[in-house]
Amino acid sequence: MAETMVLEAQPRTQYGSHHAAKLRKGGQVPAVLYGHKEATVALALSRDDLTKAIRKGARVLDLKTDGGTQKALISEIQWDHLGVELVHVDFKRVDVNERIQVSVPVELRGIAPGVTGGGVLEQPMHALHVECLAISIPQSIRVNIGELQIGGAIHVSELHLPEGVTALDDPESVVVTVKQPLVEEAAPAAPAAAEGAAEPEVIGRKAAEEEGEAE
Repeated sequence: MAETMVLEAQPRTQYGSHHAAKLRKGGQVPAVLYGHKEATVALALSRDDLTKAIRKGARVLDLKTDGGTQKALISEIQWDHLGVELVHVDFKRVDVNERIQVSVPVELRGIAPGVTGGGVLEQPMHALHVECLAISIPQSIRVNIGELQIGGAIHVSELHLPEGVTALDDPESVVVTVKQPLVEEAAPAAPAAAEGAAEPEVIGRKAAEEEGEAE
């Protein structure tokens, strides 16, 4: 399960792109905290600490402010155009006993025998929509493909989910499959000339023959 980390969060009283840019220059990330019918709060967090938590797969954090500590789900993350620096983060308040719906990445484990036998691995589903406790969000859904042969497939209904986690996607949806490789058809050979077919007329030769007859 995802690790819960405690991060310091400072309240923000100034808004706008100029102030946000100033925060980022100082090593902080602007954020908002909302939900549970409480007022939306503008916050600023350490960019390094928040980036570290996200890289470790944290989905729920304990945000520590002057008013106490609140559990918050990372609802939306905005990165810069290079996908390197954090630009803004939205947090949603959650309760330890609250069941929430989230998207969890699908992680393939093992080597499919069908692939080593010449098949082509296809993964139509890279994330699974699940419902679980806010404090028990899996970092990933692991799928063992060690016995997947050519023509075989693993469906949502066949996944082994952690206790308390329920899949919301169609049970018949294909998560991963190994397909037969496409065989390119050889181009048809040019038809052989029919026996006794007339010899193609050569314009230059015909002109020469006509010239000889005229003499």
